[in-house]
Amino acid sequence: MLSDVRTRPFQPGHGPLSPGSRAGLGAALVLLAIVSAAEAADGRSVHYLALMAAAPVLAGALASWRVVLAVGALATVAAAAFAAAEPRCSLATGVSVAAIVLATAIAAATAAIRQRQAERIGELSRLAAVAQQAVLRPLGPQVGTLAVAARYISSTATAEIGGDLYEVMDTPYGVRMIIGDVRGKGLDAVRLASIVLGSYRHVAYERADLRAVVTDLDRAVARNVGDEDFVTAALIEERGGTLTIVNCGHPAPLLLRRGAVIPLEPPAPAPPLGFMPVVRPRVERLEPGDRLLLFTDGLGEARRDGEFFPTADRAWRLLGHGTVGDGLASLETALVEWVHGRLDDDIALVLMEYAGPRSAAGAPVPSWEVGAADG
Repeated sequence: MLSDVRTRPFQPGHGPLSPGSRAGLGAALVLLAIVSAAEAADGRSVHYLALMAAAPVLAGALASWRVVLAVGALATVAAAAFAAAEPRCSLATGVSVAAIVLATAIAAATAAIRQRQAERIGELSRLAAVAQQAVLRPLGPQVGTLAVAARYISSTATAEIGGDLYEVMDTPYGVRMIIGDVRGKGLDAVRLASIVLGSYRHVAYERADLRAVVTDLDRAVARNVGDEDFVTAALIEERGGTLTIVNCGHPAPLLLRRGAVIPLEPPAPAPPLGFMPVVRPRVERLEPGDRLLLFTDGLGEARRDGEFFPTADRAWRLLGHGTVGDGLASLETALVEWVHGRLDDDIALVLMEYAGPRSAAGAPVPSWEVGAADG
């Protein structure tokens, strides 16, 4: 499953009119019709022509510059027609027509600037999505004995991307996974997230003890951050139905079992990566059908009217049924409804389900035994 970053390609200037252009054009035409009707009803004297200058301005608030020019041209022609029908062309009438032309030019220039900014934002959004997807590789749907789904929920449609990260791999030491959150946003956060993931993808295959993995990741972070930068992370290993968790200042994963939701808090707190954490593992025995939710702190901090999203209270109802992908989709829908579509931070979610022990034939062979097995 691809990390579902919530950005959509922006293609201005192609195809039919956008909804904004249609709305701006419709509002401008209605205004022109009203002013024209009032002018016609008032007789041969011209009194309302200056109001037609509002039509291109109104269109410029929503529509493209081409639509603004079309509306301005229509307003100018209509005003000129009324002016020509006036028995005696006054200075005020000429000024009104000139005002329409000037308003059209200003509105068109403003619309062009707005359109260029929208195109730039769209391009940055596309680059952000590419950068995020380059860091977060597709997961699942099956890794070892675990069914896996991942989801990345962006807090904004612009290029303000964050440093949330996750990875799940089937290693000689079992299925290993990480979820983490880099302090800050933007390209610096994505760069540090890529460093952490790159290091993790290497050492997860080389270190037998998760505490050694943490030590290596801490060194990688310390070499690449400032004094106030850090990465919270939780590392999990599933091997033969035994779950081992080490936590470096990250929200505790939630274990969903037979209708209960169990926060897997660490035996002792440890600081984030970059601050030399000394971790103590927590070990749990899994049962077939158990599900494990990993998440970043954007989920715990999502709130409306000062009330936080009740993750633990709703977790089983949202995540305990259907496939793991269905569960994450339900959680995202409920979360977006809770905050009325306004998230303050990006959120990374990983949901796994333990199917039970696998046969010995399907177990991973450590790299140092491959040659012996072939011989």
